[in-house]
Amino acid sequence: MLERRALLWQREAGPGGGDRARAGAGGAGGGCGGAMAERGPAFCGLYDTSSLLQYCNDDNLSGTSGMEVDDRVSALEQRLQLQEDELAVLKAALADALRRLRACEEQGAALRARGTPKGRAPPRLGTTASVCQLLKGLPTRTPLNGSGPPRRVGGYATSPSSPKKEATSGRSGRRYLSPERLASVRREDPRSRTTSSSSNCSCLTPGGVLAEDGSVKMFLRGRPVPMLIPDELAPTYSLDTRSELPSRRLKLDWVYGYRGRDCRANLYLLPTGEIVYFVASVAVLYSVEEQRQRHYLGHNDDIKCLAIHPDMVTIATGQVAGTTKEGKPLPPHVRIWDSVSLSTLHVLGLGVFDRAVCCVGFSKSNGGNLLCAVDESNDHMLSVWDWAKETKVVDVKCSNEAVLVATFHPTDPTVLITCGKSHIYFWTLEGGSLSKRQGLFEVSAGGLGDRLALRDGQGGGNRITQAVLGAHDGGVFGLCALRDGTLVSGGGRDRRVVLWGSDYSKLQEVEVPEDFGPVRTVAEGHGDTLYVGTTRNSILQGSIHTGFSLLVQGHVEELWGLAAHPSRAQFVTCGQDKLVHLWSSETHQPLWSRIIEDPARSAGFHPSGSVLAVGTVTGRWLLLDTETHDLVAIHTDGNEQISVVSFSPDGAYLAVGSHDNLVYVYTVDQGGRKVSRLGKCSGHSSFITHLDWAQDSSCFVTNSGDYEILYWDPATCKQITSADAVRNMEWATATCVLGFGVFGIWCEGADGTDINAVARSHDGKLLASADDFGKVHLFSYPCCQPRALSHKYGGHSSHVTNVAFLWDDSMALTTGGKDTSVLQWRVV
Repeated sequence: MLERRALLWQREAGPGGGDRARAGAGGAGGGCGGAMAERGPAFCGLYDTSSLLQYCNDDNLSGTSGMEVDDRVSALEQRLQLQEDELAVLKAALADALRRLRACEEQGAALRARGTPKGRAPPRLGTTASVCQLLKGLPTRTPLNGSGPPRRVGGYATSPSSPKKEATSGRSGRRYLSPERLASVRREDPRSRTTSSSSNCSCLTPGGVLAEDGSVKMFLRGRPVPMLIPDELAPTYSLDTRSELPSRRLKLDWVYGYRGRDCRANLYLLPTGEIVYFVASVAVLYSVEEQRQRHYLGHNDDIKCLAIHPDMVTIATGQVAGTTKEGKPLPPHVRIWDSVSLSTLHVLGLGVFDRAVCCVGFSKSNGGNLLCAVDESNDHMLSVWDWAKETKVVDVKCSNEAVLVATFHPTDPTVLITCGKSHIYFWTLEGGSLSKRQGLFEVSAGGLGDRLALRDGQGGGNRITQAVLGAHDGGVFGLCALRDGTLVSGGGRDRRVVLWGSDYSKLQEVEVPEDFGPVRTVAEGHGDTLYVGTTRNSILQGSIHTGFSLLVQGHVEELWGLAAHPSRAQFVTCGQDKLVHLWSSETHQPLWSRIIEDPARSAGFHPSGSVLAVGTVTGRWLLLDTETHDLVAIHTDGNEQISVVSFSPDGAYLAVGSHDNLVYVYTVDQGGRKVSRLGKCSGHSSFITHLDWAQDSSCFVTNSGDYEILYWDPATCKQITSADAVRNMEWATATCVLGFGVFGIWCEGADGTDINAVARSHDGKLLASADDFGKVHLFSYPCCQPRALSHKYGGHSSHVTNVAFLWDDSMALTTGGKDTSVLQWRVV
């Protein structure tokens, strides 16, 4: 019974286990501790707790000491955390010890049953001795020296795909123990085996490699994750071998998307003929005529605003606050950069701005020497900078309400205007200070065309005496003064772009198609060309006379689904916005787009490329024709999200992994157009996260939210429990984040949820990973050394949710979660 309870903890611990898992482990740990103490003194030295007891009995931490209350509370919290970490690792060790002990006893019994030579006693490994030897291979307790990665506040996310940033504990000096351990078990050469059962338990090398059952064991949150070593690698494999950087690299080739949903005035035409805008942490310079993009990659988190210097070469961009992988804050700031060389000229406001920089603007009449900026603090601080000297001239509280625009007067560099929700302010810069005058709106009764007077709060100038009421149905989000003196306005609710004469009479209008959403900003191009950014993250090109066509397409909400076509330069994306796009990686435009009924989560192509499967968050999944984008079939499996849909390499099966802990298996006919449910695979104790098929389609492997690796026979939907049956299997893909060929992607201190996706190149030489910290890593494959070396790339500002290689490995593709972007990387 004791052994059963320990194994129950080992099987159920993790995100899906919760309190029940801890209760089971506690029972096993408590009972096992006493039993082990009685069986032999070796167990007393398993975890040396003397330093912990000394720490806990420190008189300086007692209630009668002279320490401040806050310090005592902090010390008690740290003491409690240390004890919790000790218990977590101890429980994992005890559960694993029982499993190993049972395996040795079963093996010994099997050998005795076969019989031994006459006159010779059957080999038997003493209980105490065998356990002592087994425990040498268990993870040891981290010394109480304050080292180790910081622990996250609020615990861990419940899903490996949960968006998160590393957070600090609030006290910079506090450090916690980490339960992650890495142990390796090197498979013994079959030629050197003997009939003695003790030979499998006694080959512990100084490097911590135990020759037992040919597996590498990694510990995530105290849970052991065993991974099988192929026979061809076992004789020479060692954890001490240093990994090598991949010989190839990634270079950002194209950025799909635009941030228009919550940003304004972020689309401009440069003298080079390029339009400049941003999405995620990338500023994009897009030459429409040459169909070429250049990218400024100086930012490390979301860009929120953009301004062009009067010289039309220098650009300022402001970003939001972020957090590094180690939990260190990335302060919001403004970067001044050259649009020709893409080099950073100046960085302003590190440690000055709060939350984000939402508005920036250059002065226009004094050579552009000054820059104004507004942050997103509660007071929305307005600051003026001598940007060339990187010095702040003055700052002042602007408004309690959101500020949408900050700009200088076109002819007077001492006058600034800010406006936003329910306010407009006129600022005067004098003697190192800013004085504010509030604008007042006075509307006379009457109909369309009546005058709207805007008067400053002191009764002075700054009068706007001409206005057109009812120009748009709803808000006016964009205004653009054209070179010929006319004016273009963009409406929100009515999606209209209207051309006004110099006397504010309406000359012409055109409506933006509903699929692209309301107008967010308008920019003038060459001739009568206009560029329109929309709230649905699209950029349109055209004119008032001819209408508008799509130039840049983007997703609107969180993006998860990504799949590359098996034989063409095409890929599909889908997300929470219920949009499915099939893209051409050559033209950088969607070949077709389709709106579905439910938010999408996953996608996968049939090997023929003629059918696409799309999984949604409601348990429904669709089959779409990739040529006509017509709906072929719709099915429902459970009522939770479908995290993975994957056809077998021979096209005979379809596996559907769900968050209800099941994998549904279908037989496939007619090139993917007809499917019939064969059965469902039950055995995981948490939700399915990733799935890979064998090259010969004879089996598939799955990962789950509690870090389990299970193997399945698709013909019977039964779990394959024999390690030898799958140890040397060749896998068609490598998208599972847990496995011998990929475990080197995990850094020290990882909690099992930091990496959302991996993908192996089709030539089997590269492995790309997508993590929760906005980074894409490129490793050599196989990646089977701890903390493998990699090339690291930024561009995404949110968690990177998925990664894939095109069929010919010429490009890699990554999707951002909250940043809604798709980045296309050239493999060089």
